[in-house]
Amino acid sequence: MSQSAQPATRPANGGQDLSRRFAGLLVLCGLPLLLLVAGVAWSTYGRAELTAQAREHVVEHLLLFVGVVATFVILALLVWRQFVAPAVTLARSVAEAGQGGTTVLPDVPAPWLGLRRQLELSIAEQQAKIHQLRAMIDGIPLRTVYVDPDLIYRDANREFLEFVGKPREGVIGHSVAEILGPKVVEQYQILGERVRRGETMRWEGWIPFVTRGQRYLQVSLMPYVAVGDTRVGYLTFTRDLTELKLGEQELARNMEALARSESMNKAVVISSLDAIIVADENWKVVEFNPAAEALFGYSRAEALGSYSFDLVVPDSMRALHIETMERYKAKSDVGSLARRFETISKRRDGSTFPVEYSVNTVRTGDHRLFMAHVRDLTEAKRMEAEAQASRERLHQVEKLSAMGSLLAGVAHELNNPLAIVIAQSSLLVEKATAEDVKRRGERIHAAAERCGRIVKSFLAMARQKPPQREPVAIGEVVTAALEMVNYGVRSSGIEVETAVDPSLPVITGDRDLLTQVIANLLINAQQALMDRPSPRRVTIGARRDGDAIAIRVTDNGPGIPDEIMRRVFEPYFTTKPAGVGTGIGLSICRNVVEAHGGSVSLSNRPEGGAQFDIRLPVAIGEEQAMPLPAAAKAMGGLAVLIVDDEADVARSLAEIVEGLGHHATTMERPADALESIGRDRIDIVFADLRMPGLDGVDFRDRIHLRDPELARRTIIVTGDTVAGPDRLARAEGAEVVVLEKPFTFDDVRTVLAQVMAGAVPTRH
Repeated sequence: MSQSAQPATRPANGGQDLSRRFAGLLVLCGLPLLLLVAGVAWSTYGRAELTAQAREHVVEHLLLFVGVVATFVILALLVWRQFVAPAVTLARSVAEAGQGGTTVLPDVPAPWLGLRRQLELSIAEQQAKIHQLRAMIDGIPLRTVYVDPDLIYRDANREFLEFVGKPREGVIGHSVAEILGPKVVEQYQILGERVRRGETMRWEGWIPFVTRGQRYLQVSLMPYVAVGDTRVGYLTFTRDLTELKLGEQELARNMEALARSESMNKAVVISSLDAIIVADENWKVVEFNPAAEALFGYSRAEALGSYSFDLVVPDSMRALHIETMERYKAKSDVGSLARRFETISKRRDGSTFPVEYSVNTVRTGDHRLFMAHVRDLTEAKRMEAEAQASRERLHQVEKLSAMGSLLAGVAHELNNPLAIVIAQSSLLVEKATAEDVKRRGERIHAAAERCGRIVKSFLAMARQKPPQREPVAIGEVVTAALEMVNYGVRSSGIEVETAVDPSLPVITGDRDLLTQVIANLLINAQQALMDRPSPRRVTIGARRDGDAIAIRVTDNGPGIPDEIMRRVFEPYFTTKPAGVGTGIGLSICRNVVEAHGGSVSLSNRPEGGAQFDIRLPVAIGEEQAMPLPAAAKAMGGLAVLIVDDEADVARSLAEIVEGLGHHATTMERPADALESIGRDRIDIVFADLRMPGLDGVDFRDRIHLRDPELARRTIIVTGDTVAGPDRLARAEGAEVVVLEKPFTFDDVRTVLAQVMAGAVPTRH
């Protein structure tokens, strides 16, 4: 510490003290001489009588006294100037130098020059040491102060002054409470007792300052007794660790956050549903999560350190994959690069499957890692294929629905003129007298009925209705199916051979659906034979086989491959080109046959070609036909009202009714017909379904309000068997009786007999 740290009781001026000491010495030495002179003088001149001799020598005595005193004074002055004054001056200069004053010593007489040089060297050496010590103290990266026992600052280094932001004079002489605050004073008081006992105390912790807030300090207190003082003061060395402590806390938080992040990332990697593969810059695997283990079949231990492309890339794609990855690595030098792509990957067993890769670059210092998220697309591709197939199936269904609606519309338009042709040809046959006219009428009637059957078959295929259960003859089903496909088969040069036993018993089923089954099989055979050379042949056979009827349809085509055969009955499966087949025909055939309690199978004939075998159970009782009610034979003389907006159809039906022995009245407007019902006798009503203003169902509902019994005997005539059933289902009262167009004499006779007998027919 510098001399400024010395206590105030120490002499501040050594030269003045030396002067006082020299003056005292002169007094001490001159006083005996003066007393001696005074004693001699008194002994000589102090008596009352002075001798003459004494009086004569008074002057000499005075001169002698003055001379002695003068000699003493001169001698004292010479001693002062030559010895005391230079010593006083050097002492004062040394004292000033010790207090930090000038180091230049004053001029002194020659005898003192050696001492002056020694003092100059000593002072210079002392000053150098003081400056060195001050520089060392100021250069210490610690806050160093000397605090006296009263907690007053007596010295402080530069580090402390910069910390408090005050000059030296603003600190020295001020108390700790003023400079740093009461909390620091408390720490001095807590540790002071032990320091005063000679211990060096150390303390570390947070402490608040008046001007600098909370600081984290490491403090050492050493006891120090200043020169000239007896009480113990404090040398305080303080290391400010605030930034270090904050850095440690921040590092601890960062480490904790990093640990949490690593734990979370590890949990994400482990629990990820996607396979995650992390590779270094040489494409060696450094991470392989459980999903990757499950997906590729390798354990993590097996995968780590292996080349990623050896594990997951098919051999045929290895070179291309490595080239692609190298290009990716070269591009990723410009920054983080993410890439998504779909490709084929392989498992440990060598099997391949579609995947999607999402590759990202992760930088860790000077190194890069490549993280690949791998997603198995097998299920997605399957679902995509199913969705595409569903869309195609929906498209096919929409096309079929549109075709069905178009077909129903065309058939409905044909029904009205066909009804007229059939009715008129029937009348011509009934009333012809000449045989040639009768034969011509029969040919017209047969052709018209064939047209009617074809139209009805098409309508049955187009309409959506629950399966019907009625006696069905297989021979009639085969004939109807052949009539439907006859033109296409004949124009393709295909020979059709039939071998149907005419004595076969009937089965119980839906005539229209079974006709559709046989027609589908014939159409499939036709398409299979299109590219085959002649002869092209299809055979249809039906025979009794125990309690079932066996139907076989064969062709001499190319047959069906084994890998396709097991799928031909799947819905929407087809090998035909777009626009040729829908893939639902054989599926419908199987469903229809199984709904009738039968079975259908497919095989290839040994001699070539495909063979379909159908088995259908025989109806219980083997009924051959449904007998007409007895009233159909004896009935006659009924009053029949016919309501139809097409006059020709109404007139033809009226002629058939009249030919059966009844009286018929026709009307075109339903409103006029309602008026006649309340006015005239009417036993039976025929009403067309589609009429302007009031359709057949509304017309029947109006009758039901007046006469429910007559409504039961109201027959709806319709050629719309697609949309018509929905409309008929909303009619009031009992089930609606329907006569389908085109109709024949027998159809009209049967429906009249059933209505009058109280039986509710299905459809004719």
